Amino acid sequence: MRTTKSLMRKSHFLGTKIRNLRKRNHLTMEDLSARCIRVDPESSPSVSYLSMIERGKRVPSAGMLAVIAAVFQKEVDWFLDDVPEDNAITPEKGRRGGINGMALEPSFLFSKDILQIAIPEMLSQTGITGRQFAHLLIRAHQEHHQNHFPDLERAAEEIGHKRLPLALEDIMDIAKGLGLKVKWIDRTPQDVVDEMGVTSTQLVTSFFEPPSTIYINKKLKSNPTRLKYDLAVHIGHCVLHNKDGLKSVLTTGRSQVSTQMDNGTPQSSTVNAQDILHAWRDFESSFFAGALLCPKVPFRQLLDRHGYEINIHEKVGVSASVAMRRMTVVSPYPHWHYFDAYAPGKLKAVYRGNGIPLPWGNMRLVQDPCQHWAVFRKINEASTGSSAQLSILDVDDEPRIYCCESVKVEDMAGNNHVLCAGIDLNPAIEAQGGDPLSIAAELKQACVNSGGEAEIPKAIKKNLMSVAKILNINWVERGIDTQARLICSRGAVCPRKPSCYEAGKSQCE
Repeated sequence: MRTTKSLMRKSHFLGTKIRNLRKRNHLTMEDLSARCIRVDPESSPSVSYLSMIERGKRVPSAGMLAVIAAVFQKEVDWFLDDVPEDNAITPEKGRRGGINGMALEPSFLFSKDILQIAIPEMLSQTGITGRQFAHLLIRAHQEHHQNHFPDLERAAEEIGHKRLPLALEDIMDIAKGLGLKVKWIDRTPQDVVDEMGVTSTQLVTSFFEPPSTIYINKKLKSNPTRLKYDLAVHIGHCVLHNKDGLKSVLTTGRSQVSTQMDNGTPQSSTVNAQDILHAWRDFESSFFAGALLCPKVPFRQLLDRHGYEINIHEKVGVSASVAMRRMTVVSPYPHWHYFDAYAPGKLKAVYRGNGIPLPWGNMRLVQDPCQHWAVFRKINEASTGSSAQLSILDVDDEPRIYCCESVKVEDMAGNNHVLCAGIDLNPAIEAQGGDPLSIAAELKQACVNSGGEAEIPKAIKKNLMSVAKILNINWVERGIDTQARLICSRGAVCPRKPSCYEAGKSQCE
């Protein structure tokens, strides 16, 4: 065992290395201290002591350094050599999520005046409604900012005081304190035809009527998690929008949560300020509800203690959907995606902070979807448990490794759908000094050679397991223990040999 003196002689760059490791893994000092406590409570540094170590004011004991090394999956000697890192790596602050944009050149064709004419014409010709386009704009805004909306978080924290969990009685008390009244209504599921021409069942769960009444479907009495969510959304509408006259109607089913007008007129392909306003308020109120039910810091700490297991929603008393969406917000690792998928190919909710392509779309049916995506496979399975999948997907002609956890659930209208939360592993591999493109390319070739799925080679598996332990996400480890799968954005670019859509016929059926 090293003595403190020997550590001091070899600790010239120790503090800097710990700080760089922490930052490149997007961890706060509180996060790192909590991770250390789970490894060895007796030898773990406090936040203040960790700060002094990073600034070179203190040298950790041998036991404490061993704990820090275990968190980052490093050998202790790595911290004690006399060579600084070539790159003092910190997260690139300029990076944003979502899909890559396009250059708006020549600029005169993308002037405000031209776009105001061209966009409605495009929507009219493609059949996209103004409301759909508004949701697309908001999703792009959400992904660009990687779910970082501190004003909405603070508004929810001021109301809920960061309590976790919040019982139904707590939510009722908050609503009452804001002057809101609850009335119960009888509504039954109705068959509706969506914009894709698919018939499904939809149920109105609640709506707000000014100045202060929330009408709630009696069916929610038997579903307290959904009841808490609906109340939280309406509380958000009250707090953020001052109980204005918009009737915010919440439904369950294939369609989006929507704000409907009194006149019942069909949605138009024209983009107007009302569409944008309604869609933005829907988003704000929904985000507020998640932040109220799962406040950022307490929920992040809970997820960290339980390895981001999906069933953590049961401990908090929220739906799996709320918990999984909040994972993408509160996790220190920013490269997440989330899908809420309905058969035969409708994405009700989408978030792509890691830029992953869409498996289908949510405005039209895709004729050649890749059936190897986890959400597609899960929809067609009879089981209802969760499952992990590690996938290789070409994005911008470069292979990337994704891992996700999917679970099939049933909504209150009786429709089965699949929730999927996942991450892009390439940035995590790079943060540990690995070459993600070469690792992904080798894994892709192994899958191609085996017809599309393959056991992960031992060297790659060891590397990925180390990354998974640093991320502290249990289902990533489970995904690594399964076969890796090739997936693609569309059947036309299927990398499998033979292609899944060879001669125009799907080989996956």
